[in-house]
Amino acid sequence: MLATIRDRYLLALQYKEFRTLWTANAFAGAANWALIIARGWLAYEITGGALWVGLVTFGAMIPRLFSTPLVGFLADRFDRVSILRISFTLNLAHNVLLAFLVMTGLATPLVLMLLALLNGTLASARMTTTQSLIPNLIPKEHLLNGIALNQATQQGSRLFGAVAIMPLMGLVNIESAFWLCSGFYAAGLVQVFRITTRSTGVINPNQSFLRNLAAGFVYVYGHPQILAMVLLVLAHCALTMSYESLIPSISTEKLDAGSVGVSYLIGAVGAGALVTSILMAGVRSPKTRGILFLVFGLTSGLGPILLALSNSRELSILAAAAMGANQAGFMTISHATIQSLTDDSVRGRVSGVYAVHVGGSMAVTNLINATIADVFNATAVMAVGGAIFVIVIAFSVGSGALRRIYFPKAASTPVPA
Repeated sequence: MLATIRDRYLLALQYKEFRTLWTANAFAGAANWALIIARGWLAYEITGGALWVGLVTFGAMIPRLFSTPLVGFLADRFDRVSILRISFTLNLAHNVLLAFLVMTGLATPLVLMLLALLNGTLASARMTTTQSLIPNLIPKEHLLNGIALNQATQQGSRLFGAVAIMPLMGLVNIESAFWLCSGFYAAGLVQVFRITTRSTGVINPNQSFLRNLAAGFVYVYGHPQILAMVLLVLAHCALTMSYESLIPSISTEKLDAGSVGVSYLIGAVGAGALVTSILMAGVRSPKTRGILFLVFGLTSGLGPILLALSNSRELSILAAAAMGANQAGFMTISHATIQSLTDDSVRGRVSGVYAVHVGGSMAVTNLINATIADVFNATAVMAVGGAIFVIVIAFSVGSGALRRIYFPKAASTPVPA
């Protein structure tokens, strides 16, 4: 049974280089999500409203909109492992500075937002470079398994980051949470320096810097299936995954649970996401993957509605876990599909374009949601976003490019008029 689990779900972890990268990203992801919780709660505690929570979250996510195309170009131009080492080193330095400022009481909301911008830029560099490097660490036939397991670290790190800082925020002080995040980044940096694989993409020497930089956008917008997937993921992130700025309000106003409630809810999202991401690593049939992609799209919209309607802590935690499970399944399949359709010569730049749409939509929508929540109600904002995405998924079945992903065999058979 253990051998079956290993060979079906954990196959890519048998490769040492991938396993090392996977561990490094697990530490960095835990630090990133713990920072989102700690920064957001500190901003909420200082100001007493959701607006600054939204601004700080916006600061952490908006760099994906402007930095990832350049990072994608660098990941195709220079050694990808070297870029990872630089991003981990700078992230550790940033986090030590942030922990010191919080400890000394100098971390104002404006300082939190400015440092969140720096942290978001470095985190986007790490994620974009990782996505470009993974296909070079494992055989092509195991690519989907490796991508799914990498998504498991990104999604499941919500759980580990939240659980790690929960006792510190509830029983010790918030400064200790920031120092723990520094420790996570340090552990990840050690792992990154153990990776020996060297790889780059292909840059056309006869083209200008700007044309090479734009090659990812040209590739994505010239490939109907990839473009349809990217736009659908954009809607998914904006309507169902931009909840970080709303969680402190929901925890305080609806559940009366304070900072511990924030950790519980984010941790529940991570738990559901981790389970689904690992299960997706074992899915090998394109037909099964397509049907699951459609199902996860529909249920991703229902999760926020369920959380908005819940009246108890227990039900809210279950609803958050359902959100994480469905969103992780949707994002894992979408990312694996896009990577499988992308040529390695432009993989870094395509990963950058993907991150622009994902991170940009989440950054802007988190800020919009926080602004609306201060005027109306955080739970209503979540419910409306989920309902709109259900409608988007229903209409997406009418797209020929997406039908070939939802129903790969059926879509290849001509349909009589």
